[in-house]
Amino acid sequence: MIIVIKKEEKLQEMNQALKALIQPEGDWLANLANSSALLFEFMDDINWAGYYIWKNDQLVLGPFQGKTACVRIEEDKGVCGTAYSQRKIMLVEDVHQFPGHIACDPNSKSEIVLPIIVAGEVIAVLDIDSPQKSRFDELDRKYLKEFVDILIDETDFLPLMEKF
Repeated sequence: MIIVIKKEEKLQEMNQALKALIQPEGDWLANLANSSALLFEFMDDINWAGYYIWKNDQLVLGPFQGKTACVRIEEDKGVCGTAYSQRKIMLVEDVHQFPGHIACDPNSKSEIVLPIIVAGEVIAVLDIDSPQKSRFDELDRKYLKEFVDILIDETDFLPLMEKF
């Protein structure tokens, strides 16, 4: 018997799993590490999921799942830097058509990046890549925004913010 779970149900389940995973913890590093693993487990057709943390006027690689990655990204550079500077979700159907795209993994074809805004400051971005063009859609945007909101609500980012 094959059970097919609809995409929306799977995303809802992922967000419930995130709550259960991080509610008892609170530590920002542990929660970013476990949440990137959770994304990698739950989301189909992705090849990278992780965080870039704002530090010393640039985005610096944080916890992730996938191949080795670019370590530093400048503000306004690539999809991550653009999401950071514009403070908005970037959903890119074809990264090779995105001006200034930074190709950490040449197999990546689409990407979604969500800013993590705490107390009015963008402290990090969540970056998810796929080897499939047009992998991400409005359903992903909706539930990944909820994912980030859960992360913000359940995580103590104060130690990270003290570095600003």
